Amino acid sequence: MLNFLVIDKIIKDALIEDMPYGDITTDLLIPQESTSNAVLLAKENGILCGIDVAKRVFEILDGNIKFEKLKADGEFINKGDVLAKIDGSTRAILKGERLALNLLQRMSGIATFTNMLAQKIKGYKATVTDTRKTIPLLRMLDKYAVFVGGGKNHRYSLSDAVLIKDNHIKAVGSISEAIKRAKENVPHTMKVEIEVRNMQEFEEALLSGADIIMLDHFTVDEMRKAVEKAGGRVLIEASGNINIDNIEEIAKTGIDIISVGSITHSVKSLDISLDFVD
Repeated sequence: MLNFLVIDKIIKDALIEDMPYGDITTDLLIPQESTSNAVLLAKENGILCGIDVAKRVFEILDGNIKFEKLKADGEFINKGDVLAKIDGSTRAILKGERLALNLLQRMSGIATFTNMLAQKIKGYKATVTDTRKTIPLLRMLDKYAVFVGGGKNHRYSLSDAVLIKDNHIKAVGSISEAIKRAKENVPHTMKVEIEVRNMQEFEEALLSGADIIMLDHFTVDEMRKAVEKAGGRVLIEASGNINIDNIEEIAKTGIDIISVGSITHSVKSLDISLDFVD
């Protein structure tokens, strides 16, 4: 899932943003030949994600740096755990510190929250998925973190799946017409999903041949009725204001997919530090 041709470009662009004319502080204070030892340290419990991305930050800055991973993506980490040891150029370590931590902390935060949601509905058939509410240009990292945390990925971009939303329907004129146009032109390998806002729209989407129907801000009772009415003919997705407190109740309705925007759009980063050691 991690294409390092893409990851390297993300890292290089971010390094340019962070030090377009170099790192004035580090370059003035630290001799070029200086070397140091550092560790990545967990400051709270969670699921680790992005350790190879963090490693790549330092490797791009200095090909001779040594980065020893002590924990792997997907592992549960405890406060106080040493996640990796870094040995080499002091300048490279200092210049890469903030970017490596920004990416590692965010990805681990996403994986941790996803895992909390996935554990809440363990035993039900529903799966947790993400949305396109990701940080621009970091979608690959965000979605990888969801996967590592035990969730599944929704569409990666506008190019790889049909998802007809309310404004598409308004522009076309009706749910049935929107589905008809999509079905006539979509490749045979691609399913057609449509978002509906009430039971009347749900029934129209069901009769019109949608493959997946997204229930937008339905009540739990409405979700249960939709699942019963569908009778397994289509996949049913729940969306809208889903959180750690209500996700299990939603899963109990028999829903197939639960998409949660907050997994990526408002996630709390996991606290991880980089500390120099003797």
